[in-house]
Amino acid sequence: MERTAVNPWPFSVPLGFDQAQLVKGRRRELICSAQDAVDANGDSQHPGDLAAQLGLALDNLEAVLAGADMTLANVVRLNFYTTDVDSLLQHFPLATKRFGGKRFATTVLGVASLAGPDLLVAIEATAMD
Repeated sequence: MERTAVNPWPFSVPLGFDQAQLVKGRRRELICSAQDAVDANGDSQHPGDLAAQLGLALDNLEAVLAGADMTLANVVRLNFYTTDVDSLLQHFPLATKRFGGKRFATTVLGVASLAGPDLLVAIEATAMD
């Protein structure tokens, strides 16, 4: 698979994401349901701590990707749903750092609530190889 960043406005590159990604020669596409800060039983973790929830949601995303023999390097689109946009943007580098310089297309959406009353962030991904 060949990925080409499309950034008519370069402000997003230092923030760790692209305006778009042009993908050529892909084999498989994995469309992931939103992952959030829950344990293996589906119980919410880290109430009130967006940074910790972001980390666990990324861990859970990595587990889903691994189930399809993929890694974060395969992610071409990552959408964030959060009940606190300002806090998420403050902690956004925690997410982009996990990608080791690989960028992705993204959208951050503020929502009134998520699937559990203690959840602050959920991450939805599309991955390709």
